[in-house]
Amino acid sequence: MFFYTYVLVSLKDSRFYMGYTSDLRRRMEEHNSGKSFATKSRRPFRLVYYEACLNKNDAENREDYLKSTIGRKYLSKRLRNFKKQTQNFCLLK
Repeated sequence: MFFYTYVLVSLKDSRFYMGYTSDLRRRMEEHNSGKSFATKSRRPFRLVYYEACLNKNDAENREDYLKSTIGRKYLSKRLRNFKKQTQNFCLLK
């Protein structure tokens, strides 16, 4: 079983949301259908990045890292081509 750390971008406010889950498709549906309180007002979302881990703790730790200052800088570099393609998005507000 895999655990996924993921990054979504809101098509409404261009901000990112980071989380982890064991079922990425189900979680995307929850975010986009308004079943997640944290993201309900910011939908719809687009998946822009994910990583797969074999261990739940590794996925949780990776989520924490990506939310840190260093992790946000890593994501900004990692998603630089995405940023170029979508000039209207402001990365990691």
